[in-house]
Amino acid sequence: MPLNPVTPYFLNTLATQLSPDSLRPAEPRYLEEPRGRYQGKAGAVALPRTVDEVATILKSANGAKIGVVPYGGGTGLVGGQIATDGPAPLVVSLERMNAIRATYPQENVLVAEAGAILADVQTAAADVDRLFPLSLASEGTARLGGLLATNAGGVNVLRYGNTRDLCLGLEAVLPSGEIWQGLTRLRKDNTGYDLRNLLIGAEGSLGIITAAALKLSPRPRGLGTALMVVPDPAAAIDLLALARDRFGEAVSAFELIHGQGLEFMAQHLPGIRQALDPRPEWCVLIDLGLANEGSTDAALLALFEAAMERDLVSDGTIAQSEAQRQDIWSVREHIPIANKAVGSIVSHDISLPISDIPAFVVQAGQALASLGDMRINCFGHLGDGNLHYNVFPAQGRDRSEYSELRAAIQTCVHDMVAQFNGSFSAEHGVGRLKVADLERYGDPTKLAAMRAIKSALDPNGIMNPGAVLATT
Repeated sequence: MPLNPVTPYFLNTLATQLSPDSLRPAEPRYLEEPRGRYQGKAGAVALPRTVDEVATILKSANGAKIGVVPYGGGTGLVGGQIATDGPAPLVVSLERMNAIRATYPQENVLVAEAGAILADVQTAAADVDRLFPLSLASEGTARLGGLLATNAGGVNVLRYGNTRDLCLGLEAVLPSGEIWQGLTRLRKDNTGYDLRNLLIGAEGSLGIITAAALKLSPRPRGLGTALMVVPDPAAAIDLLALARDRFGEAVSAFELIHGQGLEFMAQHLPGIRQALDPRPEWCVLIDLGLANEGSTDAALLALFEAAMERDLVSDGTIAQSEAQRQDIWSVREHIPIANKAVGSIVSHDISLPISDIPAFVVQAGQALASLGDMRINCFGHLGDGNLHYNVFPAQGRDRSEYSELRAAIQTCVHDMVAQFNGSFSAEHGVGRLKVADLERYGDPTKLAAMRAIKSALDPNGIMNPGAVLATT
């Protein structure tokens, strides 16, 4: 169904129903995204203060058939927060709805509004001696609503799960303007369809999340971090299995790091201290969080010795202080920054069955070599099968020289992911960047069900038009 652009009449009418200064012209920050791939459009930005104001906005937009683009922290990497085509929509930012509404430490629950910044949620949990374990590079600016809408992952998925797994209940506004009061703190509730999990990961295409009840965890008392050199991804997977056999769920993170990323860092971020010399071709970062204060150093050393006996590791380092622990994590966290400095031809956020990763790495590298001379930085969350598979120009060449190959490279990688029964979108969502990929690789029955749900909840198609599902 065709949508209408935001008009002065619409804004003037809506302004009478909202608190002062709730509507503004669209500033550039609402129309840009981190990678600079999209330049958005918007007729105005709405900045509601309450769930009732969000309901008023959606009811008015639905009646006028005006598109609505929900906006969180603007950190998404697939264009889900940027409208590029169609009539100028209304951007709705929840940045003013940023309160921590309540904490229940005995229940391990925290209730926060969707505009709360992730780092502030983490701090609020720490203030009651609890942990909110979602952690990712953009946690200083990413907002809770966007993290829920994209079902964000991060470095602790191995132990704690994605954002979906950290949410008990939601408060949300549907496209009609109706408020769903689903902000339950219950851990068991089998009363019908699970609207919570329908809205989480929908990328704002089915409504706007305004608040959430979040699961907290006890804070680990014993923390340990190590880098271990492995000969290849197959050995890394065997090391993961060995670590989980020994420590169970105490393995919080297990990150695969490729030597190409370390080389990029040495070239472009020489101030970041790298703990291993010489730089290995492959290594893994292991993070442990034990319930009781104890010798994580001894536990990691015993793991290293057992792994060395099996020829799974050849070198490594174990953090002896919190400063050294932060130094090791700093290497992992700066890999994407070094990548950006080099400039990728194309980046991929993929997931695979963990045991198939070694074969994928070999076969994908061979397939790309047949297309031309390129460098590959393959790294990421090995513990949950999520790889960031990024392709870069050969040494001395610029990515502009590969512009005609970009589509072929992406298709090559995604086709191979499909052959291994993986996903082309592991933790960043579909947004607008991967709509065509969803059409190409998505199961037809699933796509039909998704369109039926979209049609039922959003018959006028106002919610984040052009994101997730192709517009018809």
